[in-house]
Amino acid sequence: MRIARLLCWLLIAVGLLTIPVESRAQVLVGVSVRIGPPPLPLYVQPICPEPGYIWAPGYWAYGPDGYFWVPGTWVEPPEVGLLWTPGYWGWENGFYLWHAGYWGPEVGYYGGINYGFGYPGVGFFGGYWKGGAYFYNRTVTNVNVTVVRNTYNATVVNNSTNRVSFNGGPGGVTARPTDREIAADRQRRITMTAEQTQHQQAASTNRTLHASVNHGRPDVAASVRPGQWGSRGAVESGCPPNRHSESPDQPANGGRSNRDRTPSLRPPNAHPALDERHQQELDRLRQQQTEERQRIEQKHRQEQQRLEQRAASDRQQQEAQHKQQQQLQQLDRKHEQQQQKLEQKQQQERQKQQKPGSSSKPSGNDKPSRD
Repeated sequence: MRIARLLCWLLIAVGLLTIPVESRAQVLVGVSVRIGPPPLPLYVQPICPEPGYIWAPGYWAYGPDGYFWVPGTWVEPPEVGLLWTPGYWGWENGFYLWHAGYWGPEVGYYGGINYGFGYPGVGFFGGYWKGGAYFYNRTVTNVNVTVVRNTYNATVVNNSTNRVSFNGGPGGVTARPTDREIAADRQRRITMTAEQTQHQQAASTNRTLHASVNHGRPDVAASVRPGQWGSRGAVESGCPPNRHSESPDQPANGGRSNRDRTPSLRPPNAHPALDERHQQELDRLRQQQTEERQRIEQKHRQEQQRLEQRAASDRQQQEAQHKQQQQLQQLDRKHEQQQQKLEQKQQQERQKQQKPGSSSKPSGNDKPSRD
């Protein structure tokens, strides 16, 4: 057995020498193997333990005994304002290469892998930083509002149930980095925290987390805190990956910096009928925005296909991508203005309701509750 393992690692080392210099520079701290990782297991997310913790999705790592599952967990970032970009396996020159995750001011490229819980494959929709505090999107994260006060709800539409855990190669995800992700990758990076490193090392020594033992279904798929496998709140695999859907109907982080976003303006349910009508208006607006975005994206996909069929030059493809990016940015600004106008209108209506002497009776457009 030891001789077989030695030969395996020797083959990996030889394989790395055959990889171009540019590629090796990107994966010097990674691992490359001939066999791809198993699919991502299904699991639910444990409740966030306290404010400021950010979700780091589970992933398949590789050791002397093959692949092993590193459970997803809530992690304290090394600095306020940083977000976690998950690592991913990518196919290159006959090998699966591991690109390690990192902390940075924005979430970058993570191979298009649908890790769930705010990581649908492109961008991040689980939360944002504002004024030194982290706000959680309850649509895609499991948060107890009695413990975590900074929350909001952003509508998300699920368009994918893909559990593939690698990019490229036979059966892999075909996503490529966007301009925004490329820019994010060039910003300041911080590697895994000491807790995350210990979390991975502990997983490597747990035989039940090895794919050769669990056949792709680890006993523990997620934990509340790093390394706490047997603690209360640890989650087994085999459950749906989300309480909510994952693929966004709006740009990652609202198309803005994490520090620029504002929390939801919705107050407590002082006027249920009014709030219900406002929510319906928001839902209709978001649905219209989703359909408009889908039409533009479909149009550009068709244009891209035509360019490829005609063997268009790289310059033509870049111009088409640049045009698409500009139109999407214009669309983001338009949607943001629509959202702000609607929220201002709703806020004014609530203020009128709260003025002394104003009637709390719902308007004729408000349907009475049937409770």
